Amino acid sequence: MTTVLEEAGEERAGRNEGPTGLITDVIEFSAVDGPGNRFVIFTQGCNLNCIACHNPYTINPCIDCGDCVVSCPSGALSLDAAGSVLWDAASCTGGDTCIDVCKYDSTPKARTLAVADLIARIRPAAPFLSGVTVSGGEATQQAGFVRALFTALKADTELARLTCFVDTNGFTDAATWQLLSPVMDAAMVDLKCLDDAIHRRMTGSGNERILASIQLLAAAERLHEVRLLLLPGVNDANDLLAETARWLAAVDPRMRIKVIGFRHHGVRPTAIPLREPSAEQRARYADILRAGGDFDLAVV
Repeated sequence: MTTVLEEAGEERAGRNEGPTGLITDVIEFSAVDGPGNRFVIFTQGCNLNCIACHNPYTINPCIDCGDCVVSCPSGALSLDAAGSVLWDAASCTGGDTCIDVCKYDSTPKARTLAVADLIARIRPAAPFLSGVTVSGGEATQQAGFVRALFTALKADTELARLTCFVDTNGFTDAATWQLLSPVMDAAMVDLKCLDDAIHRRMTGSGNERILASIQLLAAAERLHEVRLLLLPGVNDANDLLAETARWLAAVDPRMRIKVIGFRHHGVRPTAIPLREPSAEQRARYADILRAGGDFDLAVV
């Protein structure tokens, strides 16, 4: 089962291999981040810059510019003697002013947490959970931390039954999946567009690594689903969807696919006007994809 992953040999230089992670937030109970009821951990930092990103404040680590400090209505932010932004969670009233004023797609609320910190958060919720999902940002940017977390979960007699999922943009190398595969049950991969040129306009990068990740994970039986975020007039042309269906069917004709219609909530202003698909458009997406394979298809 792991032959494909064992053949990977690309260097993992520069990646965070330690047992701590830069974490934006957690959700103790989620029904939309994988199968069942899941504990979700959102990492800070992403290697794509998508025009339709719904949480752009997770793209970059905080650079301690201090712009958010004077704008905080609750006084929960301050600068220490070294010039680093400090966040007092007890004083914070939970607003998003700090995110709104940030020009760098970041948040001062991200914190470095140890695996033990998160295990302590997961444990009391565990009786009500199906699993744990690490999302982002981009979880594979902190692959060493994710591996350490999943390893700890698998080794804990009370938590070992929880499935371990990664929600990813897929923009990483085979060595990352080689690192995670022994402790990861499955990954959910976003495919923004099969057409490389359109993908570059949507994300700032090409899609070669993402397509390779989908193929590799499917071959290793670690692919839970592929998610297609569709934007009317950008990546939803009939012929492009049909080609996408053919490509995915060649990987696995019974692949689980989730079609996600674009929503404006949380998205930054863009030079290209973005529209939400109508019910009729979402139905068209489903019809075209179903014609290409016997997919396990959901449209949301």
